[in-house]
Amino acid sequence: MRSALYAAAVLAALLTGCAAHQGNTYSDLFIPDGEAVYERPLEELWPEVRKYFTEANLPYREDRGSMVLETDWRQEFGGSKVSGFFHRYMVLGKRETPTTSKLWIIRITKSRNKALAPPGRELDWGVARVVGNGGGDVAVPGLSPEDYEDYLDAPIGENSFFAESGQGSRDLVMEWRVFRSISPKLMKEENAPRPVQVAMAPNAKGSVAATDFECGLPILGLGKQVKPGGVLLLGEMHGTQEVPRFVAQTSCQTAVAGTPVTVGLELPLESQTRIDTFLDSAGAEADWLKLMEAPFWRSPYPDGRSSEAVANLLEQLRQLRSRGLDVDLFVFDHPKSQGQAREDAMAATVRHQVESGPRRFHVILSGNIHSRTTKGLPWDESFKPMGLSLKDALDSVVSLDMAYNSGSAWICAVDSKGVKDKLDCGIREAKGRDNGDRFFVHTWGGTNDDGYHGVFYVGPVSAAVPAVHKGLGRPGAGDSSGAPKEDPTPMLASH
Repeated sequence: MRSALYAAAVLAALLTGCAAHQGNTYSDLFIPDGEAVYERPLEELWPEVRKYFTEANLPYREDRGSMVLETDWRQEFGGSKVSGFFHRYMVLGKRETPTTSKLWIIRITKSRNKALAPPGRELDWGVARVVGNGGGDVAVPGLSPEDYEDYLDAPIGENSFFAESGQGSRDLVMEWRVFRSISPKLMKEENAPRPVQVAMAPNAKGSVAATDFECGLPILGLGKQVKPGGVLLLGEMHGTQEVPRFVAQTSCQTAVAGTPVTVGLELPLESQTRIDTFLDSAGAEADWLKLMEAPFWRSPYPDGRSSEAVANLLEQLRQLRSRGLDVDLFVFDHPKSQGQAREDAMAATVRHQVESGPRRFHVILSGNIHSRTTKGLPWDESFKPMGLSLKDALDSVVSLDMAYNSGSAWICAVDSKGVKDKLDCGIREAKGRDNGDRFFVHTWGGTNDDGYHGVFYVGPVSAAVPAVHKGLGRPGAGDSSGAPKEDPTPMLASH
């Protein structure tokens, strides 16, 4: 009895502590800093674990008697034809003592995006052995038929583990989500904590739950920034796969946690009507054609803002809206203006959107010159960037610079041959610093010389080519993204 009361007190303290941050509702945006321990033997806990994943519509397979289950693959931003990321959970029951237990939940990631494959994956590192008798069988270096299925399950992409490395990403948020559902039932408490309340779009139909969505592995540090009326300025290097993915995950995780979110993109103002139409469409081929007929997508100097990754971001936001989440988007670039006039016009557009939605969280993505909050540039001491104007006019503005590990980006620079008034656009090396492969937000408690309050980190970067290079219409057209599949001739992933 005493242990049950203790567990109830711990659960109540957890919910009370987090309520101070999120309006009396526990939020999945906050990464727990400890493990959830159940005051029950593992044998009593496991039937409730099975029940939870069944009721959450997460089909699984289980090795009976082992206290281990593995869910089926689920697509991130489910239903998207261009997302290319899939997740599954491996749930491991752990016996602490004869009367206490805990769960470890490992999130496994697989990507269909070849641009994000680890370096060296395409190489053959020696003499291959053929599995089977060679009659149409696939050559796999060093694998027996018994190991072949496990080999195919080796995920590739952000936050994944690779063949033979034996490492995965533990999902503490999911562990505590299961705990908050199961623990009150085990203790037979009448006042079970309420499930996460999901913000609904005005025209949404039906109900949704947090487990209905795959938003990627939780972004570390994001929860401290999310609040109604808050503005998060993200200063990027254009032309990567990872930054639009970071924005999509931020939007999804924020909306699922119950805060309406509005995304601002540095795209031409005249694109707004066309984008609005696309976001409210079914995302069919004709809808993609209408979106990408705009001259912006076919610029002779595509600087990364018209990349396939940005087009994918629009599709992911469309998916979230279509499934009932309160997600909106606006554009704010004034390309016909130049210099300070352009900065002032962009700041005025963003300010109008923020002041018109005081209950929403705003994520504003722009080049990292515009998002600074201090005056002056090396070549223009009087320059007042958009970020400084917004900081002076609004109550809650946090500006973050992009941090990344080395890789590549699609960059437009002055023509290398010295041709006047011409840009040279293409894939370029991007040198950064390795801080792991996990997305995170970090603030310093002040600002640096450029006016940034901290950084948002996106891991190793890979170039995102212009969307039109993939063919006019829906990026990813003709792919097999309904379920994760392997390449016809799989090869060992590098570590």
